[in-house]
Amino acid sequence: MTRRKSLIVAMLCVAANGAMAQSVDDGLKDLYYGKYETAKQTFDKVITAKPTDDKAYYYQGIAFLGMNDQVAAAAAFQKGLQAVPTSALLQVGLGRLDLLKGDAAAAKQKFEAASAATQGRDGDVARAIADASADIKGGDRGYALSVMEKLLNNEGRKKKEVYTPKAVDYIELGDAYRQLGGENGGKAIATYDKALELEPNRAEAVMKEGLVNYNAKLLQDAVNDFTKATNMDPQYAPAFYELYQFYITKTKAQFSLENAAKYLESYMAIVGEGAGKLENEYNLAAISFYKKDYDAAISKAKAVLPTATEGYKDKFTLLLTDAYLQKGDTATGKQIIEDYVKSVGEAKLGPNDYKLLSAIYQAKTPDAAQAAINDSLASLYLEKYALSDTTKDVEKYRNVAESFKSMRDFKRAAEWYGKLVTDFTDEQNGSKIQDQFFKGTWEIYAHEYDMADSTFGAFVAKYPAQEALGTYWRGRANMAKDPDAKQGLALPYFQHFFEIKGEDKVKTPLLMFPYQYLMIYYYNKDDMTNMKLWMDKVVSMDPNNATVKAIQENLANRSKTAKPAASGNKK
Repeated sequence: MTRRKSLIVAMLCVAANGAMAQSVDDGLKDLYYGKYETAKQTFDKVITAKPTDDKAYYYQGIAFLGMNDQVAAAAAFQKGLQAVPTSALLQVGLGRLDLLKGDAAAAKQKFEAASAATQGRDGDVARAIADASADIKGGDRGYALSVMEKLLNNEGRKKKEVYTPKAVDYIELGDAYRQLGGENGGKAIATYDKALELEPNRAEAVMKEGLVNYNAKLLQDAVNDFTKATNMDPQYAPAFYELYQFYITKTKAQFSLENAAKYLESYMAIVGEGAGKLENEYNLAAISFYKKDYDAAISKAKAVLPTATEGYKDKFTLLLTDAYLQKGDTATGKQIIEDYVKSVGEAKLGPNDYKLLSAIYQAKTPDAAQAAINDSLASLYLEKYALSDTTKDVEKYRNVAESFKSMRDFKRAAEWYGKLVTDFTDEQNGSKIQDQFFKGTWEIYAHEYDMADSTFGAFVAKYPAQEALGTYWRGRANMAKDPDAKQGLALPYFQHFFEIKGEDKVKTPLLMFPYQYLMIYYYNKDDMTNMKLWMDKVVSMDPNNATVKAIQENLANRSKTAKPAASGNKK
């Protein structure tokens, strides 16, 4: 062979090796960095080179799911099973889709079959099962934990069967602990630390420690962890995305459109087109929205929406609707989201859909009949939003309670403040004292007087230091049940309120209610001495009080009619 020919052969070999160089591990690296489109292209090449590589089909499907395309993901899993009919990993992929569709039973059946087929000793299969079970709504988080524990437990195994843990295994185990919540948070962090021992620069582990802290309401610690992850690996886009998600969350401690836009732009600078065209277009529209350039957001969303996949149609519709709502064009926003609901059906709506629908129907309308319908729909969707996620969140519950209050739906406001008291521990909700107080207050506004009486009775029992406030409002509840002050239902509570010097512990204007009630009560009892005592207090606050004048007129008339009868007796 001549030197020229040998060089050509060498170059062909290099080219061939270059085509083959991209592997499943390369695609996994793309997935790790959030570059789903790039990962998908990598797995395309791997499948072309080796059509029976089930891992390539599986992770290609995961890349499609990262781009919100369940249809393409299902096609990838099915195509893989045609090539590798016995693949346990691809069965897990179909189970993941079952979970996403809400069929937990079908998913669990596939997961258990895949686990049995691999005897629980295949790392890719175990992680795939645990990931789906821990992270997707309706998944069995306890099962996710048991699958990972079985994989990592080498007790009784022969030397050749011993499994050597990887950082990704400990991260998946940590995810299971994290999603179980509660006391498992500490176990999750310890497990993520094990991953860092194996891979010290694994930014994912640090970011997920931030998620544990976020769930524990340690917000600054969470931000510190997310930021640490970005510094540890400046190319780790998911950490920037978590910072974006943190600041776009509408709570007083988090919400910052400026920071949200900044971190979203940082995320996009890293992933670029690698995350997928639709994701890129959506993020560009979102940045315009966060910067309050609603016209630009509308223009971008409308341009992409007709060709968006099913997963992105919801995201673009929500953004478009909200942009019109923020502009004050509620009618257009309402039409867009109503058309969307008709096209997909309510069964496919998620929490954010319900939340926006509630906001749309809360908008004011001059048509009284339509306003009543809108109020009903707003309440319906608000409760669907609140109940759409089984994960209980204090801030979410409080936002719902406050929304019902702003809608003047006081009965539901009281119910949700009640849930803040009953559905969380004192550690989870450090504001129970105010929540129980608001529960009783809105029960009074909702005319649920017996419930308010009970609520404030329990309030005084639990918070003795607030006896004056609780006793006052218990009196107000009973006063509402006895508006004519004839039965004296509020008497014992108001008497006790003044006995314990309660007037020093509430705002002065609030004292008019017990003053007037006691004045009227003693007037009804013809106890003029006590009546005058309370009347003087009423007059001191309101010299022209209408009730005082009415009583004085009645007493004067009573005196006039009594005098002739007295003189007649003298005759």
